Amino acid sequence: MFSSFGGFQPRFPHMHHLLAVLCLVAVVYKLTILLRKRRDAFRHMEPFPGPPAHWLFGHVLEFKQDGEDLYKVVKWGQKYPYAFPMWFGPFVCFLNIHHPDYVKTILASTEPKDNFAYRFIESWIGEGLLVSKGQKWFRHRRLLTPGFHYDVLKPYVKLMSDSANTMLAKWERYAKTGESFELFEHVSLMTLDSILKCAFSYNSNCQTEGLVHSSVYELSNLINLRFRTFPYHNDLIFYFSPHGFRYRKACKVAHNHTAEVVRKRKEALKQEKEPGYIQTKRNLDFLDILLCARDENQQGLSDEDIRAEVDTFMFEGHDTTASGISFILYCLACHPEHQKKCRDEIMQTLEGKDSMEWDDLSKIPYTTMCIKESLRLYPPVPGISRHVTKPLTFFDGRTIPAGCNVGTSIFGIHRNPTIWENPDVFDPLRFLPENVSMRSPHAFVPFAAGPRNCIGQNFAMNEMKAVVALTLKRYQLIEDPDWKPKIIPRLVLRSLNGIHIKIKPKNCRSGK
Repeated sequence: MFSSFGGFQPRFPHMHHLLAVLCLVAVVYKLTILLRKRRDAFRHMEPFPGPPAHWLFGHVLEFKQDGEDLYKVVKWGQKYPYAFPMWFGPFVCFLNIHHPDYVKTILASTEPKDNFAYRFIESWIGEGLLVSKGQKWFRHRRLLTPGFHYDVLKPYVKLMSDSANTMLAKWERYAKTGESFELFEHVSLMTLDSILKCAFSYNSNCQTEGLVHSSVYELSNLINLRFRTFPYHNDLIFYFSPHGFRYRKACKVAHNHTAEVVRKRKEALKQEKEPGYIQTKRNLDFLDILLCARDENQQGLSDEDIRAEVDTFMFEGHDTTASGISFILYCLACHPEHQKKCRDEIMQTLEGKDSMEWDDLSKIPYTTMCIKESLRLYPPVPGISRHVTKPLTFFDGRTIPAGCNVGTSIFGIHRNPTIWENPDVFDPLRFLPENVSMRSPHAFVPFAAGPRNCIGQNFAMNEMKAVVALTLKRYQLIEDPDWKPKIIPRLVLRSLNGIHIKIKPKNCRSGK
């Protein structure tokens, strides 16, 4: 059928040569930019000595994903005080800081999150408070702040207690058999159930069907993998990879769930015209405030903005809290003497009640100190990073120019031996008021600090107090010496081998 074109010859026989030359020029241009970026990074980091880095892999090969990586960063911090550079591949460098006096400088600013690591999370949670910057961040922060007023948070305590009691009832079988079990999976489902009830007035059965929870776990792992795998930094390579396919599939599950939650609420709001009327039917929640928020120009949030904030809060409001609660219960299992003091205090406060109430939260100071000490040793978010948009000078005179990325090692600050005596020892008395007053306020930053601190920190602390109190009222926690957590950063702090404990029932009458 092509016989009539038998004598056809391309009119531009050298076109493919031209295309090859253009591709080569593009590659050389891109490589030149990257090499210049590498040269500039070396020059900017010159005042900050640090551990030797491989010319191609940087420090990536130093991290074995074996549960010791965070401790390695702490060890480097002892050799290189205040700050040192860390390279991820040949072109990406972060100044890692691990001292309160350095942290104060960066966290007191409104500098945005870095445009490298947080870029990988945007396709999941959008441009919510976690990753947005400039005027958009400032506007959203102002519009969302009323969602965390104590009047809004008060009724959540009962809902948190209900979710916790559902989980604790499931633990009866472990109490009867005395077998060791893994905490994080149970706690994560419970905190997801809790955030859906509290922030979105959405009753789910996620403590028995963990589809959405599984997608969050998958997304966290894939984002961490992408960060550590240099070729995956390229959007096209990641998109066509098997991991990119899994990432998009998990994103779809998470986004479909978010869309369903928002859709149902919008339908309800069509029949509830006034916020005052809404509150007569149920408690005003985070999603109500998102949907009804208006700025000074009477402009609300777009559908895309609402979805981003819901996705952000659903992730940050359950995964981070789940990490915190799991490690708190683990610490108390390992330290029965502190566990007993907490239980005695809790039994006196609850006086036979099966649920925590708002006023009870302030009546358990020793338990609160234990929670804070666990957050010091095992911060749910072990590190954060910022992109410097203007030169930044630290207290010792060393300066980094605009364009640099600064990573704050919260884990490193909390275990810095120049700040904390015997930093690896669990000692809740560090948080007695007289001891706190002697430390820098930036020595303990599990929720960050400054203008971009965690907007939901009171929500998280309330939930941790409620869950710990109800757990200790019902069970005695026992360490399983055969299972020591191998901690790893996965957006939030996790354990490679899980977080295992044993439990047995408590005699509530005696408190013993």
